Amino acid sequence: MNRDRSPLHPTLKYAGVLRQVSPEVGQFWLSQEDVTIIGRDPATCHIVLDAHIYTSVSRHHAQLTCQKRGSIPVWAIADLGSVNGTYVNQQRVETSTVLKAGDRIQLGRQGPEFVLEYLPLTEVVSTQPDQPLTLTQLLPIFAIHPDWVRKAYLVPGIVTVVAVILLFATAGSPDAFKVILALYLGSAAYYFIYQLCGKRKPAWVLLGTLTLEILILQSPILPAMIYVFRTVLPGQLHPPHPSFWVLFSRNFIGAGLMEELLKALPIIVAYGLGRWLPSPWKQKVGVWEPLDGILLGAAAGLGFTWTETLGQYVPSIAGQFGNLAGLQVLIPRVLGSLTGHMAYTGYLGYCVGLSVLRPHRAPLILMVGLGLAAFLHALWNTAAARFGPMGLAVVGILAYVFLTAAILKARQLSPTRSQNFATRFYGYR
Repeated sequence: MNRDRSPLHPTLKYAGVLRQVSPEVGQFWLSQEDVTIIGRDPATCHIVLDAHIYTSVSRHHAQLTCQKRGSIPVWAIADLGSVNGTYVNQQRVETSTVLKAGDRIQLGRQGPEFVLEYLPLTEVVSTQPDQPLTLTQLLPIFAIHPDWVRKAYLVPGIVTVVAVILLFATAGSPDAFKVILALYLGSAAYYFIYQLCGKRKPAWVLLGTLTLEILILQSPILPAMIYVFRTVLPGQLHPPHPSFWVLFSRNFIGAGLMEELLKALPIIVAYGLGRWLPSPWKQKVGVWEPLDGILLGAAAGLGFTWTETLGQYVPSIAGQFGNLAGLQVLIPRVLGSLTGHMAYTGYLGYCVGLSVLRPHRAPLILMVGLGLAAFLHALWNTAAARFGPMGLAVVGILAYVFLTAAILKARQLSPTRSQNFATRFYGYR
């Protein structure tokens, strides 16, 4: 409900609009003449929120005041002594705070969220007609924004440029070309997961997890695990003329359980180091919540993908059918790690982190995590043998849904949720 807030004014060129983005969608015009009060009291508030839906909103929660009238008005927001506080861009409002276009306003940590926008009411030739042209307007590169590195994705851009140059430089060396391409594609897939998670984890911790997984696969641990799961246990991967259930059960034991346990080892090491190291190193390295487990699990999954792809599949295919065929295997395998090894172990890592938050149910949580990761892994292998591309598509989508659902739930459960930088989709944080 928005009371008497018509934006029409003969001298205005822009009007301020408070757009509600979650949990409902709405649009409220802001007045330049009077304060705009947000709350639950329909008698005195200008933006009235349903008391039955928005229980965290106070009767008079916050007010917006026009600080500067004119073609481009400026508003400030102040909290009216609400119980749950008012937040601008996740920072609690203590005093009157001047707003900019695009600022996100939230009434309480779990309350409704709004975005301040400017809408043109007349044709505008210049949004700042009274100000001279500046050097930073003409050459924006000189206007260094404090969040430039993060908001402009500067590091991914630089990495892409370096990767392109290296790919050009190694065009005559197929093996080096494949390694660089695999490193770039895998890093891009992992970066996507990192951005979705929204928790900062030191790069050296993630690289250490990835490297440890690669070293494990080069150590005597791998042949020992192969012997146990594929000789002692019924995990032989290529039985003669198997039925679907025989093939699935063999893949569940010989590929799913074995490989997920191998990828879980770096997560376990990080968990142990987190209990042993002093602060602040323990917080940086250890597994303290589901987001930590997802990030470390996905890193281990990427290390497994690189080792398996570059060390086994690509050399085998390229040796039989040539380098082009090897490249055609490398690209989908590394890109597919997002819905493959990184997804399986990411979900397992989520369960490891969840067991830290729910220690009394840790055995059940870990059993479910390992079982589901192995199930998805075995389902992919079985679908590849029995159902072809359509079956693989279904299983890949299913694995991705499991991973992203785990990420969203992990962000909800995170003890450091207020520091989460993840991109918001449709108001969901």
